[in-house]
Amino acid sequence: MLLFTSAFAQDKRSKGDSYFFQYAYNQAIVEYEKQKAEGTLTPQQELNLADAYFKTNAYDKASKLYLEAYKRDTLMGNHHFNKMLQSFSKVGNTERVDAFLATKSGQLEQELLENADFNRELLESNTAGELQFEIFNMGSNSPQSDFAPAFFKERLLFSSGRPQEKKKQYAPMGESYLDIYVGRIGPNGEVLNANPFSGIPQSDYHKATPYYSEALNAILYVLSNTENGELAFDDNGKNALSIAMQVVDGQFRLLLRDLSTSFYYPFYEAETGKLYFAANFEDGYGGTDLYYVYTNNGQIMSAPVNLGPRINSPGNEIAPFVFESSLYFSSDVFYGMGGMDIYKSNFEEEGNFSIPVNLGPGVNSKDDDFGFIMRNEGDGLLGYFSSNRPGGRGKDDIYGFKVDEKPGLKTIALRGKVVKPYDNDEGVAKAAVRVLDKNGAVLKEVYSDEDGNYRLEIPWREEVTLQATKDRHSIFTEKLQFLEGLDQKEGFKVDIGLSLYDDLVEEKEGQKVVKLDKFYFDRGLAKITPEIAKELDKVVEFVQQFPAVQLRIETYTDSRGGSSANFRLTQQRSDAIKKYLLDKGVPASNILYSVGYGEQKILNNCHNGAFCLEMLHKQNQRSLIVVLNDNVMFE
Repeated sequence: MLLFTSAFAQDKRSKGDSYFFQYAYNQAIVEYEKQKAEGTLTPQQELNLADAYFKTNAYDKASKLYLEAYKRDTLMGNHHFNKMLQSFSKVGNTERVDAFLATKSGQLEQELLENADFNRELLESNTAGELQFEIFNMGSNSPQSDFAPAFFKERLLFSSGRPQEKKKQYAPMGESYLDIYVGRIGPNGEVLNANPFSGIPQSDYHKATPYYSEALNAILYVLSNTENGELAFDDNGKNALSIAMQVVDGQFRLLLRDLSTSFYYPFYEAETGKLYFAANFEDGYGGTDLYYVYTNNGQIMSAPVNLGPRINSPGNEIAPFVFESSLYFSSDVFYGMGGMDIYKSNFEEEGNFSIPVNLGPGVNSKDDDFGFIMRNEGDGLLGYFSSNRPGGRGKDDIYGFKVDEKPGLKTIALRGKVVKPYDNDEGVAKAAVRVLDKNGAVLKEVYSDEDGNYRLEIPWREEVTLQATKDRHSIFTEKLQFLEGLDQKEGFKVDIGLSLYDDLVEEKEGQKVVKLDKFYFDRGLAKITPEIAKELDKVVEFVQQFPAVQLRIETYTDSRGGSSANFRLTQQRSDAIKKYLLDKGVPASNILYSVGYGEQKILNNCHNGAFCLEMLHKQNQRSLIVVLNDNVMFE
């Protein structure tokens, strides 16, 4: 009942096709198997047969047929690829799922692979169901399908296929065309006195998945496309669903309508003016994807925007619901617990989303779970969702729940930019950025993009170490601590500085030296002045960034003064430099020598007795920090 559209083909179909498109899957299997035995089953009909087995929970047979179609690689798109992986997962063949993911890793969205790894690790760790949910089946459920709950002041709207005296039958499902019902929410969360909702225009066909916007004072819902009171079809004989808005006691307006595209599950976010919905556009990532459009007082003001591969998958995504900076939705992507599972993703900066987290066994089951909503109620939260899990009253039932805090595993989303610390505008591409736990084990590793940006996400921990490395670059390490309750709306921004070794050294006098601006000691003195200290601090930072470096301090002077006195002075200056570096925390093991050369290496013609200008004498006054192991630093 999730994706309820009617299709009546104008071309010639087999008996198997007729049953398949009326959702009579068991009968379709019988007819398709007859065709297969006769050798008349087309590749498309073989995919239909696989889908029919999938719909009737015969996952082993479905997986074999999907695999045959995959090997032919003619008709199988992303949506059927997801179903194939779901089938393998259902029969416990996770090794084959991993093998297919590895084979197609270059063709699949990177976000899909990250989402899959994260959620599978999460579900295996048993940390997803830490919250204690008080879940109860609604007494107002019927033997038919009841789903898509929505808050309407102190009442609850929902969709139902229960029969009505004047409501037409929807032949493929054997139920009445869907309608919207309303009931009062009792003190314990039960829905009382459920009756057809009269606040929207009457129709003989589908009206479903309502959402009430207090800001618009309007009901948004989906309805069958009709013309003059009868179903309207596109050129291929398809009847789709539109989204309409009914202002309470006011105007009715169609918002989204396309005869070839179905729209589902509207949700209006008053803060941004965005109308979220699910739709089956042909250029999506799989079956139905989640989209939004910008609105002005409910009037559509933009083209649909796909929420992207962090949210949408090769499967079906439906039922968006925003609550306190988090997006809740349902998906039947292959790495979930069952059919449809409910996921939570946090909004981040610049329209990005955190990795969607499976809500786990507290809410999700091996069957379809979808249509999740909740609100603050007393000291906790009251919510509802739909499920076709065993033990219900009908095909889909609405379940209520109470919980003390927002469901969904807490995560840490780290993002930022890897830059050269001496040039913050220049990003460092392809740097390895990793998160380590308290014991030094790697929890997650990613690489910065071409602009130096990185993003990673892990389950919540009180303390982690962020580390970044790249060949011929410094190593970045920073310990991060997190407090419970810290706002994680936009993730934690941590910029990383990595220095390129070749930017910090240069060739001088036939040897590799630390790159410094030239500095001078006061005449006849070995005192470290503030100007000299500023340059020596660069050496301190250089050693911190490259702790394996081995240094020799060399100091020279000009030819003025006695030779012995110049030797003593330059030795005193080299020793003063060494002492400053040691006092600033440079390990003694990094400074192998400190040498004063006096006037041994004059760089120009200003030898003893020669007349030279002061500027020429100053060319010979210099200190060099020589890197002795430059040739083996990165071997």
